[in-house]
Amino acid sequence: MTTMTENPTNQQAATAPPLRDVTRTDCCVVGGGPAGAVLALLLARRGIPVTLLEEHKDFDREFRGDTIHPSVLEILDELGLIERLLALPHTKMHTLTAQTEDGPFVMADFRRLHTRYPYVLLIPQVEFLQFITTEAARYPAFRLVLGARVEALVEDAGCVRGVRYRSNDGWHEVRARLTVGADGRFSRLRRLAGFTAEATSAPMDVLWFRLPRTPNDPTEAAGRLGRGAILAMLPRGDYWQLGYVIRKGHYADLKAAGIQALRAAVVALLPDWADRVDALQSWRDVSLLSVESSRLPQWYRRGLLLIGDAAHVMSPVAGVGINYAIHDAVVTANLLSGPLQTRRLRLRDLAAVQAQREGPTRRIQAIQSLVQNAILDRALRSSSFRIPPLVRLLLRLPGIRTIPARVIGYGFGAAHVAR
Repeated sequence: MTTMTENPTNQQAATAPPLRDVTRTDCCVVGGGPAGAVLALLLARRGIPVTLLEEHKDFDREFRGDTIHPSVLEILDELGLIERLLALPHTKMHTLTAQTEDGPFVMADFRRLHTRYPYVLLIPQVEFLQFITTEAARYPAFRLVLGARVEALVEDAGCVRGVRYRSNDGWHEVRARLTVGADGRFSRLRRLAGFTAEATSAPMDVLWFRLPRTPNDPTEAAGRLGRGAILAMLPRGDYWQLGYVIRKGHYADLKAAGIQALRAAVVALLPDWADRVDALQSWRDVSLLSVESSRLPQWYRRGLLLIGDAAHVMSPVAGVGINYAIHDAVVTANLLSGPLQTRRLRLRDLAAVQAQREGPTRRIQAIQSLVQNAILDRALRSSSFRIPPLVRLLLRLPGIRTIPARVIGYGFGAAHVAR
């Protein structure tokens, strides 16, 4: 475990890089994704000094998840931000539909939910993060540092007191009463703190790429299952963002067959798109994302809390990762704002965050694993996959057909902003 102490020895002082500055704050949030940005906003609006550190120099990079679910839209409504968010370019997904050998199958219909927002909002994550951090910047307690790569924890007597980060102009240190790791599935803070995640489902590979949209294309997101593959289709303005799911370990064989093999696989699922797959010129147009579901046994230690993907990596099933990360942020703000304001933050306060969010996380990951094993793995192994007749029948029953939309839209233990 790599750490820096507040009182280094002579040897440490000789080897540690020189610091340009040391700043102090009540909370240092590492990672400018949805969880980190929303947490910083919630703390800043309560007057709690918060510094948000983001490794990249801006938010303009390729993200995988662009979905904002109904429960998060309700949170933004509680914050008075929903109208401004909906003024940004976006797409509304009212149903989640899969195309199989037997035709279209509606897996979830969000219009059946009793909410002002009966849909999943599709908005580029760069736009969402810029929106949230712009709103946070309205509060003097908020500070954003871009291009800040955290390299070490600052510790004193086993308690995390902040972080040391590197930027273009050198090394800096942030001292904080609380450090929150919200730096995603490849969390550096998780590694620095010595935490190890436990796998909760088998890994899968997803190939992400873009294809052009035409004026006559559908406006809703959709999916295709069959012929040994799964294809997720997300509308993005003038293009589709496609996620092609393949069995783990098959990427090398597909790539060795050439980009034309991927084009042919897409056309097999979408014959009408044969005239646009030439947009895939080479494998440089394709990104490989290896995904597996995992969870930390413990999300905290003295002075440090991990939330979002840093604490629990979700599988791509149902796209609930952003939803759960933001709910983590809301619960963290609800439970820790008081202790931060009174300067009486205790270990049991951090444990309370995990206690409230671990149950919902375990339940949704169990459902994701069930769906992956019962449906997705079967679709990947079958050349002619069909939804079982019993499943189709059950989802026609009024008391049951709302359940998938409810689970996807709200999950378990949905949080609300404390007044």
